Amino acid sequence: MPLPGEHNFSPHFTLTPSILHDYHTHGYILLRNFLAPSEVDNTLRVFTETDVIERFGYGIPDASGRMPRMVLWNTPGDDVTGMICRCEKVVSTAEQLLGGEVYHYHSKMVMKEPLIGGKQEWHQDYGYWYNNGLLTPDALSVFIPLDTCTRENGCLQVIAGSHRCGKIEHELVAGQTGANLERVEEIQGDKTGRFRHLFVEMSPGDALFFHSNVLHMSEPNDSEKIRRALILAYNRRDNSAGRKEVTGHHPMYSPIERVPDSAILGCDNFSDFTGKDFLLPANDKTVTAAK
Repeated sequence: MPLPGEHNFSPHFTLTPSILHDYHTHGYILLRNFLAPSEVDNTLRVFTETDVIERFGYGIPDASGRMPRMVLWNTPGDDVTGMICRCEKVVSTAEQLLGGEVYHYHSKMVMKEPLIGGKQEWHQDYGYWYNNGLLTPDALSVFIPLDTCTRENGCLQVIAGSHRCGKIEHELVAGQTGANLERVEEIQGDKTGRFRHLFVEMSPGDALFFHSNVLHMSEPNDSEKIRRALILAYNRRDNSAGRKEVTGHHPMYSPIERVPDSAILGCDNFSDFTGKDFLLPANDKTVTAAK
């Protein structure tokens, strides 16, 4: 059965008033087949044919000591992942959902390895970004799996409508920065039906565009199948942090050099990461806080 806010993407896809209503009601839209299989394959080459994970990957353990690993970059760059960050179908969709010009805030590849990939606690992205100087939650993330995401390997879970609850206090939860669990339980226990806990199982190339205040989490990977996904983050231009010293480790506004969608397949740069500004674990406040 389709999830609320689920739609099929096609070359002639447009964000109709009904689809925009879904985003504002549920806090997300799920676009099936957003990337073609060949585009997913081209993207995977960045992570399978280079040592980028070994050089820049890190993780924050969950309560059991298992951890998802990630590679995070602040600037899109000119490799295949940069083409996805800058391509028209991603940027224009983000701008229509947020109602204004956006800029690339950061992106990452999150990997849950078979049997050892750990849990990500309930959190809101704005729970982190608030401390980076973003005055309003006019930002979103785009979750694009590169492998099939199922309940067994730790698919994304969301609480639909939770973006309307506002920013929730975040604190250390099992070694990670997560939303206050009492508040999460209150939202899940609401009897009005406004908030639904959903398992978002996805195929490679699907895309979940979700509001920065949507509560989301993922369980450990208890399967023998790897789970890798891109998560692209965009902030509205007029929400850029006003002072450099409060931006944390993510950038202030810089215009996106857009590329056509065809650039994802047309790019043969899988290993030149010049200017991507990878985040080093020592500079990640959530890592140092966990330690």
